[in-house]
Amino acid sequence: MGSSCFARGNEGNLSFCEEFLAARGLQDEVDVDLSGSLCTGNCTGGPVVVVNDRVYTRVDRGVMNDILTGLFPQEAK
Repeated sequence: MGSSCFARGNEGNLSFCEEFLAARGLQDEVDVDLSGSLCTGNCTGGPVVVVNDRVYTRVDRGVMNDILTGLFPQEAK
């Protein structure tokens, strides 16, 4: 949530994560720490998201969806 990433839309990425987890009923089922941090030094690639120590750059809602779907695929019913 450094100023550059925040200005480029990372607040929306955080909201999307919360919505994604809630829509799948995962907010109370998985151990997820959604937190902001200071600058990662990748300002030109912002917004930046770090998941399990992997750095993702130029993250928008579509990229965020791909990341989360990879981590939490919907189970077939």
